[in-house]
Amino acid sequence: MDLKKRKENKKLGIKRFFNSIKYTIDGLAYAYQNEQSLIIHGVGTILIIVLALIFQVTFVQWAVLIIASISVMAIELLNTAIEAVVDLVTDKYHPLAKIAKDCGSAAGGVMGVMQAVIALVIFMPYIINLFK
Repeated sequence: MDLKKRKENKKLGIKRFFNSIKYTIDGLAYAYQNEQSLIIHGVGTILIIVLALIFQVTFVQWAVLIIASISVMAIELLNTAIEAVVDLVTDKYHPLAKIAKDCGSAAGGVMGVMQAVIALVIFMPYIINLFK
């Protein structure tokens, strides 16, 4: 598709806006129904929210926890997209396809570890204070 035709398909408007919302919901629904790692990160995020409510963390701590949680979910969604594109391009084993899928998975794993470390740094003082 040439650039002019692509721009014609990208006209701004209320219909496009509502379609964008629908596509977002479709993507989230697909990922949560089909990606185990997204469910695991979702459970971790729920745990973080519960602990933040129990310990009544500060506004800044809430902000950091929310940013970390949304970041890990966004990376997992990108990983799902990478896997789908690789599967679309080839159904055969190829070393580059493996690298793409493995690196996408690694990005999700790294973000998950980051989320866990941030949660530990924030919650550890609260947990220690429980035992004093």
